[in-house]
Amino acid sequence: MEDFLIFNTQEDGNYPDAYKENYHCHILCRSGEMQFDAVGKTFMAGPGDLVIWQMTTAVSSVSYSEDFDADLVLISNPFLNLYNPEQVWATKGYIYIKSHPVFHLEPDEWEVIEADFEQFRHRIHSRFDLFYDDKVGRVFQLLLMDMWGIYSREMENLDTDETSARIFMRFLYLVQQNCRAQREVAWYADKLCVTPKYLSAICQKMTGKGGSYWIEYYTAHEILLLLNNPDLTLTEISDRMNFPAPPMLTRYFKRVHGMTPSEYRSGR
Repeated sequence: MEDFLIFNTQEDGNYPDAYKENYHCHILCRSGEMQFDAVGKTFMAGPGDLVIWQMTTAVSSVSYSEDFDADLVLISNPFLNLYNPEQVWATKGYIYIKSHPVFHLEPDEWEVIEADFEQFRHRIHSRFDLFYDDKVGRVFQLLLMDMWGIYSREMENLDTDETSARIFMRFLYLVQQNCRAQREVAWYADKLCVTPKYLSAICQKMTGKGGSYWIEYYTAHEILLLLNNPDLTLTEISDRMNFPAPPMLTRYFKRVHGMTPSEYRSGR
């Protein structure tokens, strides 16, 4: 399976419902209409809309008008995790998009996202270029940051409009700052003045994942950042991540990523 793909529905005859099980689908609608069900609602999308289907969101009852014309950027989950440029905003986007998979773009916003799609297409077609994957990854990072910038007003409201969202965002901030040393839900619950059970329930409500998942998610990301520094030994990384010994770091990393740190570095 490819890590990334780009198609046009009219030119290539490929439609997003064929890929929703294996990819995060980014759909830039040019003309015509599409309809689908997700999170207990029915959504319509048409010209000027940006649609995002996350792999964790069940999408069903998909239909298209005959003149539906859209560009599709399809990203595998490993590629998304590897090139995710910023964790807190990524999680805010995850929460917002889960309940708002269709977003209408203003003309200036459309120009920005369309340019990102075109740059993505250009880089994908330069397959024999040196640093091919990394260049595609950087272009995808720009697309993500541009989307977060467009969504920012609505996403920021998640911090203030809903108690559960506010607690969850505070939790993520604490995890980002402390996951190298603290990896227990109870520690974060104490800082937030809630019970571990209540904190895990909030995480489950907001994302479908418990508190431990997000601690592990951020911890694994921190380990990846350190592994990408070739000057650091596994012993030094283990010390920075507060593991008692390198073998414990190795077991943790392999459980999360399916490979050892050494295997990751050799394949990097």
